[in-house]
Amino acid sequence: MINRNIKTGLLNALRNMPVVALLGPRQVGKTTLALEIAEQIEDKKSSYLNLEMDSDLNKLQDPESYLRRQENRLLIIDEVQRKPELFKVLRG
Repeated sequence: MINRNIKTGLLNALRNMPVVALLGPRQVGKTTLALEIAEQIEDKKSSYLNLEMDSDLNKLQDPESYLRRQENRLLIIDEVQRKPELFKVLRG
């Protein structure tokens, strides 16, 4: 029941806001939930970045440009705290 309420709230937030943060302690299922939500949103393609991986972190060397290219996609950024300067760009 709680999981369904969280999913519903997250889906509603994504319909109404360009940026949604999913916060919580480590290892509680945030990534799993985000990926499940991405599968449920049929009208948008999604991209997933895990900033613990250097290859994904390198994609954000020019974050404005990368985000512009992802404009019509659901972008899931895992471990975003590894690139704190990204928060300013996301608030943009």
